Amino acid sequence: MSLKSKVTGLILAGGRGTRMGRVDKGLQPFRGATLVEHVMRRLAPQAASVVINANRNLPQYQAVAGEAPVLPDYLDGFEGPLAGLQIGLQYCPTELLLTAPCDSPFLPEDLAERLYAAMLEQNADVALAVTMEAEEGAEPYRQPHPVFALMKASLLPQLDAYLDTGARRMESWIKSLRVAEVMFDDADAFRNINTLAELQMHEQASASAPSAEAAIAAPSTPAAGDPGALPVAEAQRIICERVTPVAATERLALRDALDRVLAEDIISPINVPAYDNSAMDGYALRGADLPPAGAPDATFKVIGIAYAGRPCAQAPQAGECIRIMTGAAIPPGCDSVLPQELAAHIGDGTVTIRHGAIRTGANRRFAGEDLKAGGIALARGNIMRPADLGLVASLGIGQVAVRRKLRVAFFSTGDELRSLGEPLDDGCVYDSNRYTLFGMLTRLGCDVIDMGIVRDDPAALEAALLDACANADAIITSGGVSEGAADYTRDILGRIGDVAFWKLAMRPGRPLAFGQIRSEADSAWLFGLPGNPVAVMVSFYMFARPALLRMMGTQATQQAMQARATEAIRKRPGRTEYQRGIVSTGADGAPQVRLTGAQGSGILSSMTEANCIVVLHEAQADIAAGGMVEVLLFDGLI
Repeated sequence: MSLKSKVTGLILAGGRGTRMGRVDKGLQPFRGATLVEHVMRRLAPQAASVVINANRNLPQYQAVAGEAPVLPDYLDGFEGPLAGLQIGLQYCPTELLLTAPCDSPFLPEDLAERLYAAMLEQNADVALAVTMEAEEGAEPYRQPHPVFALMKASLLPQLDAYLDTGARRMESWIKSLRVAEVMFDDADAFRNINTLAELQMHEQASASAPSAEAAIAAPSTPAAGDPGALPVAEAQRIICERVTPVAATERLALRDALDRVLAEDIISPINVPAYDNSAMDGYALRGADLPPAGAPDATFKVIGIAYAGRPCAQAPQAGECIRIMTGAAIPPGCDSVLPQELAAHIGDGTVTIRHGAIRTGANRRFAGEDLKAGGIALARGNIMRPADLGLVASLGIGQVAVRRKLRVAFFSTGDELRSLGEPLDDGCVYDSNRYTLFGMLTRLGCDVIDMGIVRDDPAALEAALLDACANADAIITSGGVSEGAADYTRDILGRIGDVAFWKLAMRPGRPLAFGQIRSEADSAWLFGLPGNPVAVMVSFYMFARPALLRMMGTQATQQAMQARATEAIRKRPGRTEYQRGIVSTGADGAPQVRLTGAQGSGILSSMTEANCIVVLHEAQADIAAGGMVEVLLFDGLI
């Protein structure tokens, strides 16, 4: 029998991707596919079949997996490698299970072979990969990789028993087994792609790079055919490195803190819940009294009742239990709760339980399970939402420290622009950009300073920038950064500031300036956006919005997902494109997306009709109908 026929591959894709804007890592696009597809391709030659474990976005993973199963966690209320491993071992139809995370597309093609050889040689239960790591100024050290492992499917009972204790650490469980460690020379083959910046760095590297190390080393280059145009990922990196949060804070009453950014961690002064309590209406008892396998049903005498806020002080003895309501304190000596619907029979003052109805410790919520006294209830940088207000109130805290509001000045440039209410002369247009900017900045929670329209005049532009610099943390302009206007703008900024870049390899929004305006006493970050209405909005969302949120002391989140293109989409490699789309649910239940129509950067209706932005990355070419693309949902963005 071949090794491949003995192995089932399991991809652990159950993370929330907090460092990728809370988007599933496995669904992130990478070199024309998704990360999880790359891992599937690496595992497929090494296993009889490959399955995916995920705890959310199951339809999206199923669309990627095709006929391969997508397994949700069995272990409720916990998302982590052991939860995925448990369901993988339960499913595994072969004698061995090979595991890998969804964010490691460079995993070795001989992983299973080398792990299996070590498992046989050392008579081990599990074999895992190990690499040598080195940090500057320190001695090299061995780094185990327990999620890159080959293990016996017969380990399921040991894992179940370990999880029943309440423990959840992968490393601790592995240590309880007979382990064979296998040294791999290429440490980069086991690298996780943990952030959008890392993903974009790898994306820009040549897809034919011989190793992850080569991909990491590959520098960003200007887009082909557009000298001087900076790649989108490089521009985002520059902005992220330069801007920093504002330092000033203020302390507000809890109700006034809605939508504000926390400046300090909220430390819980109490345990939440304050005591062990029941998660269900049912019967509290001692787990040791549950009927064992093969034993007849056990009947318990109900000796009391516990309500939320009215605990029962009686301690049940063998064969006794307490009727208990949800939220009520667990009575003395009890450690388990039988939900009333799982009772084999409920009599007059008695309840009968079958073997296997519950496990010891079931339906018991521990004191401090939600929050422990002294623990962090909400971390600084958190934007206070309604649920957060309730959480803080539940701790008895009435005031919180928040970052002061960010002050943002904005204006439009152009002699052809007219404000609302003014007559529209020949060759003129009404200024729409200030209204979209006002809406986007207000939604973001900024204090906005609308400076109106500035003429195409160097003196007027310089005066406006210096005025904005004196009153704001950031300045956003629309227009005045295109090839024709850049000459005098560049001269002005050379006198009163600096600009990191002027031109990006993207569409729409190729002319985009980022830098800093400075006077003797003040400074402000400048985002010089294009003049076309759609380009203004796309540029704001992709560059200004993340930077402003960083200045506010928090991080940008974007609701990204994969969707199937309903029609072919034209795309030229060498630049990133942001097209407007309408995402919906297809007949098969999977997300699908179509473009809104004409994609010109002046067609503002393409934004009003859309519910998402279709992101076509730099290396991508034409997308065939049925191909998968990344979409950013407007929900939560605009």
